[in-house]
Amino acid sequence: MKNKMAGLMMEVGATYDKKRLYGSKYFNQLMARVDDVPDSVKELLQLSRSNLELFTAIQKTLVRTLRENELIRRRVELLMSIAGVGEIMALTWVLEIGDPTRFHTNREAISYCGLCSAQRESAGKEQRGPLSKKRNKHLQTMLIEAAKLAPRWNAQLAELHEKELTKGNRNRATLAVARKLVEYLLAVDRRGTAFEERQSQVA
Repeated sequence: MKNKMAGLMMEVGATYDKKRLYGSKYFNQLMARVDDVPDSVKELLQLSRSNLELFTAIQKTLVRTLRENELIRRRVELLMSIAGVGEIMALTWVLEIGDPTRFHTNREAISYCGLCSAQRESAGKEQRGPLSKKRNKHLQTMLIEAAKLAPRWNAQLAELHEKELTKGNRNRATLAVARKLVEYLLAVDRRGTAFEERQSQVA
């Protein structure tokens, strides 16, 4: 809905503050003063704004309800002890993973999250293909998005990201961080204790 609103504004050449567009007060003020925007576009903008408000309200209600579940709340609190892991990332992990003990290795969990690619060997050379399509797409999306932000808050993940960046591929660096996040999340969830930073975790 946010992308649609911004797209409509750009299509008609209207000027607006991108950071404030989605705020209720600013949006209403903007609609009152943009005389050069056709009424049909204003109606579409109003509809998109209404849908955005509805989605936001539903999301807040859902998160609030999940917080009230004692088991979920406890697991989420422990997962959030990992610097760079927020409430929504932790909630998504808990709801999508279920019982973390079903994964015997980190590799199994990483594969389930769609963060590893098929590996092929030919003439003694190893080649990796695209990321596997057999995955939990919700976790895959959330982990990749989280991996883009987590290095800002987590020194170990920042170190890993910088190390992978030296190899010249930003996407590869993001995937490396996402895989490390899975290792952290799985360890905390299976152990049932808060995250403990270890100097040797980034190799």
